[in-house]
Amino acid sequence: MISHTFTLSSPRSRSIITLLFASLLITTTSLFSAHSLAHGFCDSEMATTLGGVKDSTTAGLGSSQNSAEIDSLARFAVEEHNKKENALLEFGRVVKAKEQVVAGTLHHLTIEAIEGGKKKLYEAKVWVKPWLNFKELQEFKHAGDSPSVTPADLGAKKGEHGPGWREVPAHDPSVQDAADHALKTIQQRSNSLFPYELQEIVDPKAEVVDDSAKFDMVLKVKRGSNEEKFKVLVHKNNEGSFHLNHMEPHA
Repeated sequence: MISHTFTLSSPRSRSIITLLFASLLITTTSLFSAHSLAHGFCDSEMATTLGGVKDSTTAGLGSSQNSAEIDSLARFAVEEHNKKENALLEFGRVVKAKEQVVAGTLHHLTIEAIEGGKKKLYEAKVWVKPWLNFKELQEFKHAGDSPSVTPADLGAKKGEHGPGWREVPAHDPSVQDAADHALKTIQQRSNSLFPYELQEIVDPKAEVVDDSAKFDMVLKVKRGSNEEKFKVLVHKNNEGSFHLNHMEPHA
């Protein structure tokens, strides 16, 4: 049987120890780098960009542009801007929401806010790192006065809408606002003790003329244990106000 004896003073022992130490150092460095990336450590105050800007998926935005979480971020942006600039902007709604993967998430928001009774559009960037309970307004700037039908409304830019009715997405902000107005008006006219709850917007169509629009849709609603459907026609004037022009039960 052949045995080998290693001593700390032997060249071979020192080489093995050196290799083990180097391997341990590389492993430790790699783990720290991965940990830093996962927890958002960066050398600068601004988030380090890791991905491109894409449509927001936060809180199911595919089904509703005005999700509660995105609305909360937009309100935070307006409040932070008001504090920093001693301004008096009043939050209106989220017109568009996109996001970017960074050390966390950088939310790119187009916000409609009211200043001195006039609607205006603002572009805001909010950096969020949920695991650290971190939220910071990175940018907030004026993007122009808000028309009653914004470029994000009706799934296309105003100029892209030809004459006549066309199908529009049910989750569009203006479609949602028109449906909410119709439901409130139906509730007022019914004098019912049970509130109407909107379940679904079916087959929405819109016709855009300059800065005004008309919406034709079927609303599936619930009142108590009863489910009902109403076919409604809602107008939105050039000042942004809604009016329920026609309503009838729908089979």
